[in-house]
Amino acid sequence: MNAAGTASLLQRFFTDRLREQQGVSAHTVASYRDTFRLLLRFAAQQLKRGPCELRMEDLDAPFLETFLRHLERERANSARTRNARLSALHAFFRFVAINEPALSLQCQRILAIPVKRYERASVAFLTEEEVAALLAAPDPGTWIGARDRALLLIAVQTGLRNSELTSLRRRDVELGTGAHVRCLGKGRKMRCTPLRPDVAAILNEWLSRQHAEPDDPLFPSLRGGRLSADALQQLVSRHAATARQACPSLATKSVTPHTLRHSAAMDMLRRGVDTSVIALWLGHESPETTQIYLHADMQLKQRALASATASGLAPARYQPADPLLAFLESL
Repeated sequence: MNAAGTASLLQRFFTDRLREQQGVSAHTVASYRDTFRLLLRFAAQQLKRGPCELRMEDLDAPFLETFLRHLERERANSARTRNARLSALHAFFRFVAINEPALSLQCQRILAIPVKRYERASVAFLTEEEVAALLAAPDPGTWIGARDRALLLIAVQTGLRNSELTSLRRRDVELGTGAHVRCLGKGRKMRCTPLRPDVAAILNEWLSRQHAEPDDPLFPSLRGGRLSADALQQLVSRHAATARQACPSLATKSVTPHTLRHSAAMDMLRRGVDTSVIALWLGHESPETTQIYLHADMQLKQRALASATASGLAPARYQPADPLLAFLESL
């Protein structure tokens, strides 16, 4: 297949398949877009041809496996990120297999590339003292400092995801009675998250410093547009570096925007909030996802151990009284 066919397939995949037929969310489109931007740049560098000159035959299974290794080794992506990129590739080549039967064998080989198993790392979160030091790092006397303080406070209190934070608009905030923020989260689930009075007051102070239209970003960049994922990461890293001077324990932690989400969940768990409520608060698909926080805090486990008392009974093996039960037990 010529290069024009490759470009046409990729464009139809995003416009017809993802948007029209499947109606996927903007977050999914952005994730798939980033995958193919990385792939096309890598292919252009390796094959010495521009992205528009690439043929479908160039993107075979061995080449894509080389690309996935590049993500892990050169770009230092985790296995989880590698699997997310592979998921986008699988979706595209399933579409290609349907529309170009002549490429079905190539597509089958690509679809056979397996996801990589990985160990789940323990959840990283901040203590109350570390959160206080981070929130005190921005200078509220400047425009950027006021924005960053409000953003960090919202992140720590609501536990919004990175994309949910940067997607917030002025009209997503209600500061009257029952102050809250609205967001369209993962899986296209709309949810409202209440705001504490002190958080609502600081957010109101931030909004009073700018004349924002309803559709303007709640936390804009210097140019007035939406903050990028990289800008949010740099923002958090910059203030975490400042906070380490007042709170030395932060020196041993890697603080990311997602760390603030974990910190919000752990704060609620320590205050006795039920995990099913935390799951709804964070927008988890299943309450089982929230169980990771039960394993993260050693203090919670120590309290559970302290509350357990020995029964004083010697353990004994169960002996069924009925012969039929004994038979079933022996199977």
